Amino acid sequence: MNVLIAALSLGGLGAAFSIFLSVAFNFFVVKEDERKTLVLSLLPGSNCGACGFAGCQGFADALLANKAEVNGCLAGGNEVALKVGNALGIEVKTSLDVVAFVACQAGRRDAKKLYKYQGVDNCQAASVLFNGDKACTYGCLGLGSCVRACPFDAITITEEGLAVVNSSKCRSCKKCVVACPRNLISMVPKNQNVLVACKNLNKAKQAKEVCSISCIACKICEKNCPEKAIVVVNNLAVIDYDKCTQCKICVEKCPQKVIII
Repeated sequence: MNVLIAALSLGGLGAAFSIFLSVAFNFFVVKEDERKTLVLSLLPGSNCGACGFAGCQGFADALLANKAEVNGCLAGGNEVALKVGNALGIEVKTSLDVVAFVACQAGRRDAKKLYKYQGVDNCQAASVLFNGDKACTYGCLGLGSCVRACPFDAITITEEGLAVVNSSKCRSCKKCVVACPRNLISMVPKNQNVLVACKNLNKAKQAKEVCSISCIACKICEKNCPEKAIVVVNNLAVIDYDKCTQCKICVEKCPQKVIII
């Protein structure tokens, strides 16, 4: 009899606790905004953090709390922004699609070396040691810091030791821009095919001493551009993408072949 009473008592307590927990769960449960599931299904899911929030979930929370812009997902670009905006009934102002570009084409054959670097394969680490092994203090060190920073596998290092961006894979997250200690990587319009592949600000003689294919500020490109879209600033050719019609005259005229397609 005592065993039966004990069993019934425990059973009763178990049932009471189950009812209490069930009521408590339904009372205290935080209902998630159904729109969040929809937004997450439209985002790329890369969790790259380029939006400034903790992954796609953080961006979705911020967006629904009116703390983020609908086009804040850089990895998704205009395509994702339009889908999310349409789903939430928000008007979307599309932005210019941009991709990363490494402004250097001087590899091992063209760039003069100061010494043979033997250390960690990291551009930041190499730049600390006498500002890197390249005599050109503006040149690509080629140790792959940008490669490791890119969450989309859009950058590779060539046999010549140069970082190259695959524009079809680039999602404009700008992590490579931050990773490059020489500020060689910038965002350019995706449809811009004519670009200046040099960052050397030194005068012609000094620039050529360290790199055989550096910009020498000769202004031939500036003089021949029919749209006045390219000018030499601080010893370096600079293209105004808004004016550039990509006629490629500057590419043909550049004696150093610094302006590339």
